Amino acid sequence: MSAPTVVWIVIAAVAAVLLIAALIVLARKARIRRRHRQAEEIRQHASLKTAKVERREALANETAAKARAAQAEAEAKAAEAARLQERAAMHQSEVATSREQLEEQWQRAESLHPKTSPDSGEDRSYDAGNDRAASS
Repeated sequence: MSAPTVVWIVIAAVAAVLLIAALIVLARKARIRRRHRQAEEIRQHASLKTAKVERREALANETAAKARAAQAEAEAKAAEAARLQERAAMHQSEVATSREQLEEQWQRAESLHPKTSPDSGEDRSYDAGNDRAASS
């Protein structure tokens, strides 16, 4: 082979190598740009999802706070109900004691001066009123 042919073959080989290298570099840059765009899309999508998740978290926190407040209110109402039930039981006990004492007074009054029977025609309420007024 002649020297100029070898030179042209070497030049063609170098050109082919440079062309292949250039194609590899361009393909690599295209892949990097594509991956960059894809990453940006994923980041944008994640950003939107993050905002939704944060809104949901805020709603969950608000709902939990309302639940705690309702629970506290329910506990306060239960405590108030228990206190009122205890107070009502105390009043009922006092009423029972007072009724027993009152019944004892009626029995004592009856033992001191028995009323006549309703068949005799005497008015027991009048006598009872007089007896009560006299004992005052």
